[in-house]
Parts: sequence; structure tokens; C-alpha cells
Amino acid sequence: MEEISLKKKNNFILGLLGFVLPTATIILLIVIFYFGVKQISTSTIEKQENALHMAIERDIVQCYSIEGIYPPSLNYLEVHYGLVYDKNMFFVDYRPIAANIYPDVTILYVGKQGLGIDR
Repeated sequence: MEEISLKKKNNFILGLLGFVLPTATIILLIVIFYFGVKQISTSTIEKQENALHMAIERDIVQCYSIEGIYPPSLNYLEVHYGLVYDKNMFFVDYRPIAANIYPDVTILYVGKQGLGIDR
């Protein structure tokens, strides 16, 4: 009788381990995958922000080289120099100081608002 009880106890423990171990492994893999995707997303956003900063700087310098003045507005860069960026993802604060002084440019990440579909 004691042998049957001991076998049932061993089968229960093995059955429990057979359930808990794969479940814990799956949960661990999901957590690792989540943090990996989050890290890649953060890295991509930083690269997009750096690319936007470089594009704005390049267009400002090109405008000054060609026209002899710094651009009066960010819209001027968009129209005349082809600057394109996701306005739902980044806010660009462009403050011209004078025609012969480099403007103050600040780029802020604001995230996706909505689906990102142009109006």
C-alpha cells in the first residue's frame, strides 16, 4: 500500500515538473523576446533622431552656402531643400536668430500619435 502511495506521489511530482518546467521556459522566452524588441525599437528611434538632426544641419549649411543667409523657418527647409520627417514622431523647434547667425534647433521625440497616416 505504501508503494502505491509513493508511486502516486512520484508521478504527481513528475507531472507537476512536466507542466511547470515548459511553462516557465515559455514565459522566460517571451520576456527575453519582449526586452529584445524593446531594445531594438529604442535603438531605431535614436538612429532616426540622429538622422533627422544631421539632415537639418546639412540643409541649414547648404542654404547658407548657396543663399548667404540661414533659413528663416523650418518650412523654408521643407519647401526649398526637400526636408521630410515624421511630424507625428518628432517635434522640431526651429528658432532663427538672425540671417547670419546659426539658428537654434531642438528635436524632441513625441512618439506615434494615431496610425501615422498622413491627412
